[in-house]
Amino acid sequence: MDIGIIGGSGYTGGELMRLLSQHPEGNIKAVTSRSRKGEKVSDTHAHLRKIFDLEFEDLTPEEVASRCDIVFTAVPHGAAMQVVPALIDAGIKVVDLSADYRLKTDVFENTYKLKHTDPREVVYGIPELHPEVPSQQFIANPGCYPTGATLAAAPLANAGLIERVVFDSKSGISGAGVEPSVVSHYPNMAENIQPYRLTTHRHRAEIVQELTRLDGSLKSISFTPHVIPSIRGILTTSHIFVKKQLSQEDVSTIYGDFYGDKPFIRLIKGIPMLGNVRGSNFCDIGFEVETGSYRIVVISAIDNLVKGASGQAIQNMNLMFGLPETTGLWSPGFAP
Repeated sequence: MDIGIIGGSGYTGGELMRLLSQHPEGNIKAVTSRSRKGEKVSDTHAHLRKIFDLEFEDLTPEEVASRCDIVFTAVPHGAAMQVVPALIDAGIKVVDLSADYRLKTDVFENTYKLKHTDPREVVYGIPELHPEVPSQQFIANPGCYPTGATLAAAPLANAGLIERVVFDSKSGISGAGVEPSVVSHYPNMAENIQPYRLTTHRHRAEIVQELTRLDGSLKSISFTPHVIPSIRGILTTSHIFVKKQLSQEDVSTIYGDFYGDKPFIRLIKGIPMLGNVRGSNFCDIGFEVETGSYRIVVISAIDNLVKGASGQAIQNMNLMFGLPETTGLWSPGFAP
């Protein structure tokens, strides 16, 4: 597969290249960045020195499409809709890592306060929940928070058992992107945990969309994110209040049946740890039923740059080209 990356200077672009460097079927043909045109990719992504002898180019979507079988668009929200139509019209496959196509048009416009110039229905690319991914030309890659949260609750939602759910997520600072900010400034971040957008984070819309697709009666879904002094990873604590009391064995059966054939879901006994998934495409899930209560605490752990972004994008690519979804991704985390 000949591969293009539009917007390759950020963390997700760099992570795509790191992962694709080990992909047996992938060959990167073009990486674009207007601001870094002519510069070596490895000057921006120093970890790719001696791995790729590529330069950033400033190409039109049509020029990228002429070289490639698939293109990843890793551009800011609002920018993907400006380039995706030309890629689709060229007949190549596309995985968009922005938020532009994850939501229905009216929900997107209300959530992101942007006018959508290319409304179309696109499959939301959590492969574990969307078996239609392999037949698609175009996939909307999910957000990082929604991936961890939705996978944590999906089996119980699918069973129609959730009364309400509260997601409490902790993310490494790389989730804020490559540009420095007040939040990522070291004195503000070190030895600190920063909650933000307590009830209004934009990723809630994706979580609601996916869980209500599994259970249309589910109405009460709450989400609060935090940034922690870590580089990678998202740990989500899901407080799931169910409609009837369940035993630990009941929940184990529900999750085992739902995820039994999903290679990147690891159901564990105990509490998932970020160190065990960092650098990998795995999602570790553990849970505990509160005795005498209707509450189940489900913990999920993912790497926000891999399963939460670039790794999941490659997982989608594999399926779109008829490859095993584990191709180029079957590697353990960075622990310790």
